[in-house]
Amino acid sequence: MPDNLPSSTDYNFQVKDCFLGAQMLFVAFGALVLVPLLTGLNPNVALFTAGLGTLVFQVITRGKVPIFLASSFAFIAPIQYGAKTWGIPGTMCGLAAAGLIYIILSTLVRIWGSEVIKRVLPPVVTGPVIMVIGLKLAPVAVGMATSASDTYSKAAAMTVAFIALGTTVLVSLLAKGIIKLIPILVGIAVGYVVALVMGMVSFDAVVSAPWFAMPAFVLPQWNLHAVFYIIPVAIAPAIEHFGDIVAIGRVTGKDYLKEPGIQNTMLGDGVATSLAAFLGGPPNTTYSEVTGAVTLTRAFNPGIMTWAAITAILLAFIGKLGAVLQTIPTPVMGGIMLLLFGAIAVVGLNTLTQSQANLVAPRNLSIIALILVSGIGGLAIKFGNFELSGIGLAGVLGVLLNVILPRPKE
Repeated sequence: MPDNLPSSTDYNFQVKDCFLGAQMLFVAFGALVLVPLLTGLNPNVALFTAGLGTLVFQVITRGKVPIFLASSFAFIAPIQYGAKTWGIPGTMCGLAAAGLIYIILSTLVRIWGSEVIKRVLPPVVTGPVIMVIGLKLAPVAVGMATSASDTYSKAAAMTVAFIALGTTVLVSLLAKGIIKLIPILVGIAVGYVVALVMGMVSFDAVVSAPWFAMPAFVLPQWNLHAVFYIIPVAIAPAIEHFGDIVAIGRVTGKDYLKEPGIQNTMLGDGVATSLAAFLGGPPNTTYSEVTGAVTLTRAFNPGIMTWAAITAILLAFIGKLGAVLQTIPTPVMGGIMLLLFGAIAVVGLNTLTQSQANLVAPRNLSIIALILVSGIGGLAIKFGNFELSGIGLAGVLGVLLNVILPRPKE
């Protein structure tokens, strides 16, 4: 068991941490359920796998890091494409393989140290790959924000979308305290209320859903195409993992890169991601929203994340909760996505600028340019029945160029 779990002999301590843990889940909730709602996965399964993944992470890191793991935005586009191309079970196979990339990287760090990762995956590779993930999704966000249906017009859809978007932006800019950490959740809530008033919401599925039900787990099916398509996408969130661990370390005043070690935190992230895929959930990643909540509340005890995980698992068995979440109209989600997918691209741009690398140096320029054009332009390479394209091809191309192209002399 993790070292810092609440003591079973101190009831008051447990109650306090239970409520703090529920608060941490509340902070992560909007982003956590957003990924399954956008990709067609089951939100109850996502809640379960987020909770289970966090517990697994705690065990592997010996309960030393106050981190909550939940749905990763980096995999939205691959899951959407995979669900249409190979179905959810085949896509889960690729996501399980993505978790193995984390595990392989953690092994390399364990053997050669973290410098090997920085050498193979520098910012000139990871930055543009992250940008491709965000920019590739831009048409999806616009389509969702402007999509009409049999029950509402395009004008109604855009009205709701921009109300949800405006609310999210204003909360992120003007709100204070815990509210400032949940702009997505507030934006969805306000957009949902407006959509409800405009008659865009149907509760038929909620009425027929059971109060308590087993989450609709999905087992993966072997699909080599999905594996090779999704694996390169894991490059970006795997590198972001370093930044997240450094950030929470600065908040708590501890060096988690050394204890429990980045090799163990990345291993925990990878095992959690693969485990989620074996149950039909989205890949897990460390949540910066929760790090913000830890900063605000000064609740540094990693045992609090145990209660957040347990709360997520319990909520996963409430059937009506998942049914309510699935009644959120598409334009509400589209309004949030207009900001979110752009924000992903900005994160990639920030990765490049913070590296202080000379972006117009011939070597860097070649790597960045080819990643962006191949990823956004939809370049595809076929080998018989196998095809590598989009984000996956951009990631592979970036890694290969970084290895092959000669480096300038110092």
